[in-house]
Amino acid sequence: MKVESSVIVLDSVRLYAYHGVLEQERRVGGWFSVSLRVHCDMARAIATDSLQDTVSYADLLDLVRQEMRQPSQLLEHVAGRIGRQVLDRFPQVSKSEVRLLKLNPPMGADCDGAGVEIVVSK
Repeated sequence: MKVESSVIVLDSVRLYAYHGVLEQERRVGGWFSVSLRVHCDMARAIATDSLQDTVSYADLLDLVRQEMRQPSQLLEHVAGRIGRQVLDRFPQVSKSEVRLLKLNPPMGADCDGAGVEIVVSK
């Protein structure tokens, strides 16, 4: 069997954080949604059934939580930190896709969220 593509996914993790250009956003905070797609070779894990041969999504969640705790003005900055940390901490990862949405952004629109998506690779 040949594995053509393998991705670990965290989908729509809701976190309360303190990001925004407006001072009030950084003081009061708000809800955010983070989705992560991490590209790595899972062929060995498929064969061995061992967590050591893959990237733990629990470890990825810890990384996301840690980066979301650091207040920033721009979601671009936060998403970039998350993507960079995934590549730095997990050498088996070749590419990381980060989607970060501010739920209920203060812009006078009725929407599910507004934010950024980035793709970083080695």
